[in-house]
Amino acid sequence: MENRLPHSLRSDARDNRERILAVARTTFAEQGLDVAMREIARRAEVGPATLYRHFPTKEALVTEVFTEQMAACTAIVDEGLADPDPWRGFCRMIERVCELHARDRGFSAAFVSAFPHAIDFAADRERALGKVAELARRAKAGGKLRPDFVLDDLIMVLMANGGIRTTSPAAAAAASRRFAALLIQGMRTEPAIPPPPPAVRLPMAVVT
Repeated sequence: MENRLPHSLRSDARDNRERILAVARTTFAEQGLDVAMREIARRAEVGPATLYRHFPTKEALVTEVFTEQMAACTAIVDEGLADPDPWRGFCRMIERVCELHARDRGFSAAFVSAFPHAIDFAADRERALGKVAELARRAKAGGKLRPDFVLDDLIMVLMANGGIRTTSPAAAAAASRRFAALLIQGMRTEPAIPPPPPAVRLPMAVVT
């Protein structure tokens, strides 16, 4: 009995941690980052003390929750850099990053926020933005991307894209694709490009 008890406690703690992360991931994706930590604890069916024992701060929870999304975001930028056509890689990167952010309000809010004390998250974010800067430099050198494009433009794009509100993830993805296409038109130095995807019917208030 004495040998089994510590293992049982570790198993319970592990289960609590995974349940907290699952609840936080779903809640942040649907409602953004304004959800209180106590609400996360309530939905995960654990006490606040248990939540804070695993995640002392909200930033710690956010960093853990969005590890996979940050990795996916970085992979998207890496694929853009690997494209032999920098402008095509840049456009594809914008499209896919916008769609990723549209599907997860929480990750979008976390990415555009500073989170200075979430060291790992901030470092990963800066690495991803550094790669975006290199991709943009190549697209500019190729004469396709506007020479006045700066990284702050991407942050504004993601903030606007994160304001899309729809009735389903599929509708959010469709709206995000059209939004990205319209943005790309404005970023290109040459005006003659294919039209964006068809408009998506949305509620009246699409940006908050």
